[in-house]
Parts: sequence; structure tokens; C-alpha cells
Amino acid sequence: MFSGSIPALVTPFRDGAFDEPTFRRLVDWQIENGSSALVPCGTTGENSTLSNAEHHRVIEVCIEQAAGRVPVIAGCGSNDTQNALLHMTFSKKCGAAAALLVAPYYNRPSQEGLLAHFSYLAEHIDLPIVLYNVPARTVTDIKPETVIELARRFPGKIIGIKDASGDLSRVTDHRMGISKDFCQLSGDDELALPFSAAGGVGCISVTANVAPRLCADFQAACAAGNLAEARRLNDLLYPLHYAMFEDASPGPVKYALSKVFEGFGAELRLPLVPCNEGARKAVDAALVHAGLVK
Repeated sequence: MFSGSIPALVTPFRDGAFDEPTFRRLVDWQIENGSSALVPCGTTGENSTLSNAEHHRVIEVCIEQAAGRVPVIAGCGSNDTQNALLHMTFSKKCGAAAALLVAPYYNRPSQEGLLAHFSYLAEHIDLPIVLYNVPARTVTDIKPETVIELARRFPGKIIGIKDASGDLSRVTDHRMGISKDFCQLSGDDELALPFSAAGGVGCISVTANVAPRLCADFQAACAAGNLAEARRLNDLLYPLHYAMFEDASPGPVKYALSKVFEGFGAELRLPLVPCNEGARKAVDAALVHAGLVK
């Protein structure tokens, strides 16, 4: 259902508020440069500091501006099952193609709790679900057997996963246990090449915010089986992938966007602060290496 380069969009702020005009331009720029879908209100979108009203407005604007040119996978995750359902209900009404649902964070549910959480959501609303596993942030890990069981229970509803576990063996675990239609998307830019080789079909990407054309071309090369071209593009992007996390994300990616996207401010919301000097230097060098600035 989804493939290619899918940016986990930043949320631009200006004077503390959602900067809607800049976000609309960012959506257009991403589509014009080959992004195959968009994810608003994910981790990179600072969803944890958005009010529900802001969260919904970001999703609404993204869908409205995309205007059917690419699908929108709305970030709907929460550690409160009812709040996740609220986000999903709003997103479906706005025309989202799917919901991205992170493992509930902080309250650390068991695998049985994860099954109950995702099952409840799948049963209560007709919107496809892309699971999001990022145990480095949530502590809770959606184990392969849990993913496989959810896909078995809800075929056509639990349609894929954004996997940021860092464990490449899981691509094969999922592929062997689930139908080939299950959509596996890397959540780690630096692992996107081996992830694709193992059976992945794309990446929900931080780097694509800054380098949408390069990331789209890289994913196209992977899909075509053009390993030489994929390696060449991966080498260009590789330092940028790591620079995006030289300080707390999305500080570095917002700083990078301020260098490559006219009129973009690097404003963050507390408790995040602007990235440090070392991160800025790493980003600057990576942008030059990728040919995005001189």
C-alpha cells in the first residue's frame, strides 16, 4: 500500500504557534521532489508537545495541501488508547489513507497489553494501521510474534510496520510470518539499504525532510534492484542520516531545513532546544557532502 521515500514531517513553529503557511510550502516541496507519501504528527513532528487541537490541525492541513497527490499516513499514536482512537477518528474524517500508531510509551504495556491496545483500535475504526516500533523511545518493543498475530487477526487492517528497532532480522521474521502484502518500512535512514535488501519497500524518513529528491531517488534505485546506484546515493546521504541525530531530534533536522528551505525557522518547543554547535557543524558538513549546499 505504501512504498518509497516517506518523510516524517517536521512541524514548523513561528513565535510558539504552528506555522501553517510554511508547512503548506513544505508539503508542496516534498511532493514536487518525489516523496511518495507524507507522515504528519510523528515523532519528528514534535507530536508530544502538540495539543489535540494543534495535532488535528497539522493533519488536516497536510491532507488538504496534499490534495490527493500522495497519501497521508497520519500520526495517531498515544499511550492512551482512547486518545489514539480520537486522533484516528479525526484523521479518517479528513481523508487520511492510514494511521501510524506507535507502541504506547511510558506506561510500558506487556505484549498482551499491546495486542489489546492495537486490537481495540482495529476493531473500533475502519482506518488502516501502520504499526510503529521504536523501543529506544518507547521502551516497549513490539515483538515479531505480536506483529504477526495482529496481522493474522486483522488482515487488511494492520497493513504494515515502521520498524525502528535496529534489528534487521525482523524484516525476515515478519516476511516469513505474514502475507507478502504486509508493508515493511524502515524507521532508520542509515539502515534503509540493508532493510530493502531484506524485503522492505521504503522508509519513513527523517532525512527526507531535508533531501527529498535524493531520498526518493535512492528508494527508486532500491525498488529497481539497481544496487550500484542505491549504494552511490546511500553514500551521499549517509553522513546526513547520522547528523540528524547528533543532538536531540528534530533539532538538527530543523537546523538543516533552515539551510536548504527558504524561510524555514528552526524553532522548537520545550523541552527541546536548538541543537548544539557540534551538531550544527556535523549538519553543515553533511549538507556539503550530499551536494545540498556549497
